[in-house]
Amino acid sequence: MKKKVVSIILASAMVLSLAACGNSAQTPSTDTPAAPAETTPAEQNAPAAPETQAAPAETTVADGKIALVTDVGTIDDESFNQATWEGVKQYGDMNNIEYTYYQPTEDSTEERINQIDLAVAEGATVVVLPGYLFGETLSEVQTTYPDVNFIAVDVSEGDMTAPIEPNAYACTFSEEQAGYLAGYAAVKDGYTKLGFLGGMAVPAVIRYGYGYVQGIDAAAQELGVDVEVKYTYGGQFYGDANITAKMESWYSEGTEIVFACGGGIYTSALEAALNYDGMIIGVDVDQYSVGEGNAYNPVLTSAMKGLTATVVDKLEGCFTGQWDTFGGQVENLGLADGDYLGLPTDGASWAFETFTQDEYEEVLAGIKDGSITISNDTENQPEVSDGVSVSYID
Repeated sequence: MKKKVVSIILASAMVLSLAACGNSAQTPSTDTPAAPAETTPAEQNAPAAPETQAAPAETTVADGKIALVTDVGTIDDESFNQATWEGVKQYGDMNNIEYTYYQPTEDSTEERINQIDLAVAEGATVVVLPGYLFGETLSEVQTTYPDVNFIAVDVSEGDMTAPIEPNAYACTFSEEQAGYLAGYAAVKDGYTKLGFLGGMAVPAVIRYGYGYVQGIDAAAQELGVDVEVKYTYGGQFYGDANITAKMESWYSEGTEIVFACGGGIYTSALEAALNYDGMIIGVDVDQYSVGEGNAYNPVLTSAMKGLTATVVDKLEGCFTGQWDTFGGQVENLGLADGDYLGLPTDGASWAFETFTQDEYEEVLAGIKDGSITISNDTENQPEVSDGVSVSYID
């Protein structure tokens, strides 16, 4: 017997000219550019770049400059902005290409455009834009600067107010797949009282939570256990005293683990977890490091998506004359397309006690080959088994 849960409501230049991106026979610059002043905070706080990236191509373009404009978060947010910035840094350092970032002074399309104007005025030929908030911005600047290439991460056609132009590329991710893996693994590891703390109810965050519930339900059915899930949004991408207090009430009432999904909002879940011997699940990147230095590390795992790898891949295509293979497209990247989503499996980041990596690889393969289906129809939430209770909390 199945029952419907309550509906999850969908709330709603730095780079090359197009011609330059098409040239692949130029010589890399031999002068290592001085790092801009803005790069200092991220270089001090950012985790090491992945070592699995391919070696730089021999035919990079010497006269390009890469810029990143942040969304409402900061460049060292241990999450979305930082992960995309790591991609910019990694590619720039590997290829002797100058790069910098710009941080809007307010959350508005006008200010985001102001920062892009500044980036282009200062020589940017490729501009990286992280987050759905850049949909309207991209729609405008792609025509204002037809000789600049724009790489927009987590921007969908629905976020834009005009069709994408040939000098722009946008992508989203199937976050529901990473959320599913996190929820499934947590229940398989013995957790039966779970929580979801979203930041703002934007599409990517909703998809994470939507998959999380489905993964919880699948594991609960396999194990034949009853599971309780508390589900809420903080309405922002940073933690504060009120959100920490809510999380403390959850943990004090028996919640064992919370999926903290939304930039810096994890700080509230982390603080509450440490006060009540609870656990958390990180998001976007491997957030195990944010729990280090405490009496115990409360980060069980993280639902990750390949932000850094995607930025590196698209910059590589731009600077080696392959822009035409993806420019003008809006893509959704899932596990069927490559290793764009997953849980961290290296070293201490694998903190599960009973859920094994063999089990993880089995469910991962099932998602890739389609034998495990995960709905992303967030306007019509999935059914859950009678043993799973989901409480949506304002």
